[in-house]
Amino acid sequence: MDKRESGINRLMNRIFSMQYSRKGFLRFLGVFIGTLLLSSRTSRRLLAKTGKTLNERKKRQVKTDYDIAVAKGIDPYGITRTAIKTLGGMDKFVKKGDIVVIKPNIGWDRTPEQAGNTNPYVVETLVKMCFESGAKIVKVFDNTCNSARRTYDNSGIFDAVKRAGGTIFYVNDWKFYPGNFGKDAAMDEWPIFHDAVECDCFINVPIAKHHRLTELTLSMKNLMGVCGGSRGTMHWNIAQKLAEVTKFIKPDLTVIDAYRILLRNGPTGGDLADVEQKNTVIASTDPVLADSYATTLFGLKPKDIGYIKSGYEMGLGSMDISKAKLKEVEV
Repeated sequence: MDKRESGINRLMNRIFSMQYSRKGFLRFLGVFIGTLLLSSRTSRRLLAKTGKTLNERKKRQVKTDYDIAVAKGIDPYGITRTAIKTLGGMDKFVKKGDIVVIKPNIGWDRTPEQAGNTNPYVVETLVKMCFESGAKIVKVFDNTCNSARRTYDNSGIFDAVKRAGGTIFYVNDWKFYPGNFGKDAAMDEWPIFHDAVECDCFINVPIAKHHRLTELTLSMKNLMGVCGGSRGTMHWNIAQKLAEVTKFIKPDLTVIDAYRILLRNGPTGGDLADVEQKNTVIASTDPVLADSYATTLFGLKPKDIGYIKSGYEMGLGSMDISKAKLKEVEV
């Protein structure tokens, strides 16, 4: 037990050993709760359901035709299909009867044109392709920043998933459990959404955009949407934490939506002047490599992004695009 938790126990004993007026008790209770929240480890436990913990996903071992595929064209449906086909097809990732999770960015109350969330047509295409490969159920969700009802609707993703026959739902607090990251991990016991781990195939589908804190939001950053707890607290040592989440979830496939990218004022965006049309979709089994390629769309390098460096240092993938087996296709 660390010193902070020992202090909390002393405070609890004090509360329950003294008599207070109703007003005094409420004041003391407020101090107690504030003290609890100062302990990141304790707050993780409070914000995750007790009685169960989650272990790392097991990534499906897939041999693709290329390390990374990049498709470019004006049709978001077409370039999404082409990127996956270039890797070897969705059948490599999704098997008959699979439960598949597709994790887009649905965090913000923005329209597709504002490039704050993943393009709905990219998501719709992936859902359809999963069913074509025999998936039993395709789940789509995100732990949103703005109101989930608004973000799901205004992003266009709710309707897109429904058209494709997928299952889209809001994230429920009671389905978060402490993750077994390891006692020395920055993310140890952090609440993780159950459905993100209990699936046969996990497809991570971020939009490529600017972020004030991390410079860019790409695939590794998008995995914050499977985490509970305090977003503010997670921002401390964020590069290491995002690498640890990526290692924990082990996405089977990363598909980066760069049909439109947000150049400035991310992650929320809102001004169409900040959006640039790139007509690009990036696909890879290597999240570090996919993110590394995406940095070039912004005139940056992989080493400029802290979580990409951390992911590389943890052995999660390659930052060296020049050594990758890369296929670019114009559609």
